Amino acid sequence: MEQRLTRREFLILSGGGLAAARVLGPEALFAQTTTIRQGFQTNIWGMPTYYLLRSGALEKRGLKFEEFAVPSGNLTMQQMVARQVDLGTYAGQSFVIGHDKGGLVAIAQIEKVGKTARVMARKELKITKVADLKGLKIGNQVGSSTGNTFVDIIAPRAGLKKEDYQEIKMDVNEMVAAAAAKAIDAFVTVDPYCTIAEAEGIATTVVSLYDYDPMPVFMAATPEFVEKNPQVVVEYLRAWLDVGKDFKQNPAKVADVIYGFFTSKGYKMSRETFSKAMANVEVDVGFPTNVRTYLQQIAEGLFKEKKIGAIPDWNKALRPQFMEKARG
Repeated sequence: MEQRLTRREFLILSGGGLAAARVLGPEALFAQTTTIRQGFQTNIWGMPTYYLLRSGALEKRGLKFEEFAVPSGNLTMQQMVARQVDLGTYAGQSFVIGHDKGGLVAIAQIEKVGKTARVMARKELKITKVADLKGLKIGNQVGSSTGNTFVDIIAPRAGLKKEDYQEIKMDVNEMVAAAAAKAIDAFVTVDPYCTIAEAEGIATTVVSLYDYDPMPVFMAATPEFVEKNPQVVVEYLRAWLDVGKDFKQNPAKVADVIYGFFTSKGYKMSRETFSKAMANVEVDVGFPTNVRTYLQQIAEGLFKEKKIGAIPDWNKALRPQFMEKARG
């Protein structure tokens, strides 16, 4: 005989969701919610998100997800502007552009990756200064945060105008092979490709982007997603806080998962090379108080370059309240 809940029992279990969470657990509470469409980039910047998806932390909180992998974060941002993806990570430049183009909002800072990004040149060219790139072919992922940092900050500070070098548009994961084939002379890329290029004797570092920008990476969301699913966002960030502990307390477990990703894609690199690359990723999940000041500087530069139409209203663009609840 089918048992039905009385109206009183239903109200007790559904009221605010809290009683249901205590009685049935988070899995039951979120079992019927929307599926998170998670974007991530397949370079090392996206590996904390990849680990999140493989760690079981989301399932532990009853959250369902689909994953959308792309070569770099600016592509995830474009997917989010088009409302094909709900959540994704990228650096400040891409976030500010995404907010301008699609109202995207930041719900957390996941990591700092300035040490993973470099301007590199073919080893035999023996280039040690950015100014020496004049007249050369430079591989660049146009529109990415690393690409914008090079074009808008690094090159101009070295006295290079855009017409002083030939920008070759390509994805970051294509650049090392292009340099090995001498199709390009230099490139702006990220780990593990930087570390692989040095280990294989293909290229040397001209400058680290960390010298110009620590490059915090933000977890962004579409405004519709956070408005429709506020409690899901809080549980999602609690899963991130769990993952952040793994990076600090169980790095060997994290390394096994991420190393497995790259080797499964055909990248041949030793564990030593991989460890050097991963050491450049500073995972620290939270929402620092200095985020607004940092993004304001980026926004002013992008506005001056006419890459955005207006300086964002940070009260709309930044949503620290979700992280505050996650930590509570």
